[in-house]
Amino acid sequence: MGLRIGSIAPDFTAKTTEGEINFHDWIGDSWAILFSHPKDFTPVCTTELGHMASLKPEFDRRDTKVIGLSVDPVENHATWSKDIEETQGTAPNYPMIGDTDLHVAKLYDMLPEDEGDSCEGRTAMDNATVRAVYLIGPDKRIKAMLIYPMTSGRDFNEILRLLDSLQLNARHTVATPVNWKNGEDIIIPPAVTDEQARAKFPEGFQTLKPYLRVAKQPSD
Repeated sequence: MGLRIGSIAPDFTAKTTEGEINFHDWIGDSWAILFSHPKDFTPVCTTELGHMASLKPEFDRRDTKVIGLSVDPVENHATWSKDIEETQGTAPNYPMIGDTDLHVAKLYDMLPEDEGDSCEGRTAMDNATVRAVYLIGPDKRIKAMLIYPMTSGRDFNEILRLLDSLQLNARHTVATPVNWKNGEDIIIPPAVTDEQARAKFPEGFQTLKPYLRVAKQPSD
């Protein structure tokens, strides 16, 4: 199954470090981020899990739930968590899925269907493609996907920036330009007519080209 932006995020039931969850029920009316890891006790992922824990208040402020996944048992996650706290200063403070049967990895198209149904005997390289980030809206649709190799740590500040852009679009139907940061000027999408834009942006907007109109970021 190929997932695309706009696809319904596949639902599942799984064991996590905070008990069994049904994914869609767990998301509820919030936004959600699912980020995956090929195996416990891997070096790059250790740094990522600790950093995500330190940033969790930022995601909380954006009404966004965070959940991790690793292709190993939940019991291993608990031991790994101690290493993460010792080396990174913060232990995971969000649930971690134990995807021992590879069900979620396959459901989210991170592993092919013929990869078996057990994490036993598998190395991190066997699971190298389980290195994805899915940003999911309250409507349970995938809003963005990011995929990383095992050798490159993820930039969680970029994930926050992307989340800000997605949430701003959801509230105001605007687009964001290259290197945009929260509070900077936005782009008015071509689907919004000039008449509609004048109503939405009473302070005015700048037309650089008929298809490129810039305005101040709307306030909430």
